[in-house]
Amino acid sequence: MEFPQFRKLENGRSLYKITAPNQFIELQQIGSKWLLYTFEVQQFPDLLRLKEMLSCHTPFEVLDAQEFNQIYKQTLPPHV
Repeated sequence: MEFPQFRKLENGRSLYKITAPNQFIELQQIGSKWLLYTFEVQQFPDLLRLKEMLSCHTPFEVLDAQEFNQIYKQTLPPHV
């Protein structure tokens, strides 16, 4: 499998960029803002969840890289 892979939750409020078999970035919508989290997965239950993400098991769906990157830019601090 090639990386990165992009996924989202069915409700569209969490977007994922999977960068390696054990690493991903999550963009989570809270109200009108998007929050950025980075994860390095080491525990078995989390590895199973990541595997579900890659397999597109419900509630995960394939996401377009352009859509992820557009929202990702909103989470970056403004340039001074």
